[in-house]
Amino acid sequence: MRDIWRTTKLDFSLIRPYVKTICFTMILPVVFAAVNRSLLTGVSFAMCFIAMTTGYTFSIVEKNTMERLYGILPVRKSDLVVGRYIFIIIMGLTALIFSLIVHPVILTFLGVPISAAEFAGAATIGIFLFALYTVFQLPGYYKLGSIKGRVFMYIPVAGFLATLLLIAKLPAGEGRLLAAVIHSPVLLMLSAVIFVAAMYAISILVSIKILKNKEM
Repeated sequence: MRDIWRTTKLDFSLIRPYVKTICFTMILPVVFAAVNRSLLTGVSFAMCFIAMTTGYTFSIVEKNTMERLYGILPVRKSDLVVGRYIFIIIMGLTALIFSLIVHPVILTFLGVPISAAEFAGAATIGIFLFALYTVFQLPGYYKLGSIKGRVFMYIPVAGFLATLLLIAKLPAGEGRLLAAVIHSPVLLMLSAVIFVAAMYAISILVSIKILKNKEM
């Protein structure tokens, strides 16, 4: 576990030059939520943007030819992969928590009440969307690298546009629809967490296999 955390901390040190850019990706969705008067839309946008930053660490490693550094580290390849995933998940959770705190405050100030059902729905969908984006992105980056695998950066964009399309087709009263779907917010969030954990477990195993095959 110590080696995994070391890898995670190394990834955090790598993205220091991009801190301002990442902060901007968290602030811009606030404007989007305010304009659309929707917590769900704002959170979805935030998860899309933060997911697009997942390639930064891969890009930095490639540009600075740091593969050798990772190769000589006394750390198992599986620990390197798990550490990278933990880093990405922490980034996603940070963006989600920020959005769930700031967006409702802004919307309430604008006269848009946020119900418990809407809050729980936005949180659940935010977790699910970020996981859905990154479980495909990371194996793609491990397989092709940040340059050849640049196409994976646009998975969140496609996913976000699809989400917007679905939201646009929802009948009036987004809160009522969410309330109808979310009979038990706690049960829904628990189910989402279990499903997300399963997706990440599979994605991690695939990424580990890709990294080991690269060595061979």
